Amino acid sequence: MLVLITYDVNTEDAKGKSRLRKVAKQCVDYGQRVQNSVFECIVDPGQCKLLKNQLLKIVDLDKDSLRFYYLGNQYQSKIEHYGAKKTVEQEGVLIL
Repeated sequence: MLVLITYDVNTEDAKGKSRLRKVAKQCVDYGQRVQNSVFECIVDPGQCKLLKNQLLKIVDLDKDSLRFYYLGNQYQSKIEHYGAKKTVEQEGVLIL
């Protein structure tokens, strides 16, 4: 299923900047960045739960925001993209 993860981490101090890097690093392991603080992750339910738990351990819920949008398995018809920053089809064939 496709899960869209968005976050807003307060970076007013060094701890916030560290949290921001850690959140992005976790998300990169599961998907691709499509905007500065937005990731598209194709995961199964177990991976999704694991990622969510990992991210919740990183963020400070008093200062930061974390959102999950569950687009399901038929996500291709739910996404429209216009403009720069083309993305790679995550489930497609990759030729190196």
